[in-house]
Amino acid sequence: MPESPFDQRRYQVRHDWGVEGLRRLAPADVVVIVDVLRFSTTVTDAVARGEHVPLDASAHAVSLNGAAVADAARESGVVVLLGCLRNASAVAGVVLDIQHRRAERTSIAVIAAGELGGRESGASLRLAVEDQLGAGAVVDALGALGIDHTSPEAAAAGEAFRGLRGAVRHLLAASGSGQELLDRGPRDEVLNAAVVDAASVVPVLRDGSFVAY
Repeated sequence: MPESPFDQRRYQVRHDWGVEGLRRLAPADVVVIVDVLRFSTTVTDAVARGEHVPLDASAHAVSLNGAAVADAARESGVVVLLGCLRNASAVAGVVLDIQHRRAERTSIAVIAAGELGGRESGASLRLAVEDQLGAGAVVDALGALGIDHTSPEAAAAGEAFRGLRGAVRHLLAASGSGQELLDRGPRDEVLNAAVVDAASVVPVLRDGSFVAY
């Protein structure tokens, strides 16, 4: 693949948005998909209960963009993980384990899913604050473990999370995505997604399903 000013290949930790962002980045060894409301959080909680979650039509029905990013990442044959606010530190621990097993520097693409095809946005990608914070939480957790050679894009996401960590619960509930969910009634779902590092499980895509790493 020809080098591009936007592929972030010189950095170990990279960050972009959606399927196009995944394709824009240089190929990475690990892809972490962040879709806080609701794909990554819902699957993380399901896997924590011992469930296997297929990446199939039902997954795409829940998440127009998060599942699509997972599909695109699966095609490249890399390790595909799901990250969210609830398991950010656990994701970083898994990435460190993968790096130790590979015995070489491991590149990570942290892809914020964003929102695709919302009620007012048509088919365009909307940059969602909850995914910005979730991606930043993963970047911050990676840095805490010494995986901190971050692109400017990843560094900005990490700083956004660090600066706003104390307001995450309010920001998720007040965000467009949070308000959309609250209009449907599941307030507990939004508040659950806002709890940082409440889960120790990390979903990994194997044989077409997300299972515990």
